Amino acid sequence: MAETIFSKILRGEIPCHKVYEDEHVLAFLDVGPLSRCHTLVIPKEPAATLDALSDESAAAIGRVLPRLCRAVMKATGCTAYNVLQNNGPLAHQAVFHVHFHVIPKPDDVAGLGVGWPAGKLDAEGGRALAEQIRAAL
Repeated sequence: MAETIFSKILRGEIPCHKVYEDEHVLAFLDVGPLSRCHTLVIPKEPAATLDALSDESAAAIGRVLPRLCRAVMKATGCTAYNVLQNNGPLAHQAVFHVHFHVIPKPDDVAGLGVGWPAGKLDAEGGRALAEQIRAAL
């Protein structure tokens, strides 16, 4: 995996505003926040995308992510927030180390803005796609 800013943060070469750390996970404030308390959650394991992450690291993030969301909500007083995770350049990933954004949504302006150009899924096509995914498991 290529060197990233997160690699340097994990090694302590670049400082961060740490909010949580354990054996597998580090969480810290985003230096380019979309809203107050925008937090990044990263595995210590180097993996560019979620599909490349080990089950152990994924489970560690899954255990701590709800706790971090609750802490961000309490710190901000927000009742709404987004959890964002991008994989690959076409999906808007900018740092190629798995990371989750916890982004408080205090109002209609601050926080993450999302467009959702929804398509349609017909029954036959849905059955075929679901079978393809099951076969790939």
